[in-house]
Amino acid sequence: MSLFWRLFGLNTVIVGTATAALLWAPVTVSVPVLLTEAAVLVGGMAAMLAASALMLRLGLAPLARLSRMMATVDLLRPGQRLPVQGNGSVAELIRAFNAMLERLEAERAASSARALLAQEGERRRVAQELHDEVGQSMTAVLLDLKRAADQAQGPLRRTLLDAQETTRGSLDEVRRIVHRLRPGVLQDLGLVSALTELTTDFAAHTGLPVRRSFASPLPPLGEELELALYRVTQESLTNAARHAGARQVSVDLREERGGLVLSVRDDGCGTPPAEEGAGIRGMRERALLVGAALHLVSEPGTGTLVRLTAPVPRDAGHAPAEGAGLP
Repeated sequence: MSLFWRLFGLNTVIVGTATAALLWAPVTVSVPVLLTEAAVLVGGMAAMLAASALMLRLGLAPLARLSRMMATVDLLRPGQRLPVQGNGSVAELIRAFNAMLERLEAERAASSARALLAQEGERRRVAQELHDEVGQSMTAVLLDLKRAADQAQGPLRRTLLDAQETTRGSLDEVRRIVHRLRPGVLQDLGLVSALTELTTDFAAHTGLPVRRSFASPLPPLGEELELALYRVTQESLTNAARHAGARQVSVDLREERGGLVLSVRDDGCGTPPAEEGAGIRGMRERALLVGAALHLVSEPGTGTLVRLTAPVPRDAGHAPAEGAGLP
């Protein structure tokens, strides 16, 4: 039944009931109208309006749920659907909306995959140029400064040595940026080694102690899943250092009920859920790309927990091993 005929039928029932009540009720209308008669008529009209409002609210309830869903749906949290009841026009509208959500989620996942692949390609290109061009040029400058310092005397030698140390520090920074842009150890030694190097470097440069616990060995994960786990950890650590005001961070990677669970927790100030920025939405896109679920638990004053759960084949015989905490 279409929405028009449903509403028309509801109003017909209400008006018909009210008419029948007037026909068979022992009520008369005088001219002029008596106060008791007016009270009966006004009460009947009020009852009819109340019944009409109730029936309309019940009939339009699915549209109200649809409106709320349209206002709050987030394509980075897939799987949100409205229940479908009946076969009328409202049910068809809800089915069409659910089908539209499925198409949008698929298109969003495909576009996110293309964007992330392009981003990783650009990171590799920039890292290669930094390594080949800037890194080699700074290495040449460092060697020239060393030769000049070896031949200089007095204050000039001290100045050249200071310039040499500054250049060496800048070269180390360029190498650190290259490692952040292109985690070569991830491809060469695997995820656990890459996360160990990442947390060690993070603790050394920020002064924040990191406690880590990694399951080892891990089942075969695939390049995309390993990269997603690495980037989510990297972004979570960056947020903890820049925004959380944390005193300690913990990173945990383990197998749990046939899936792989990555947890990054800090004891910082926390943030309201409404303040999710580009970094957190980028993590959600990476999770969506590999079919994982990302949950963020953060309240002001309680710290932040980033938890990514990815489905992977479980390989018997894998036992978790505790990693050493960083000082």
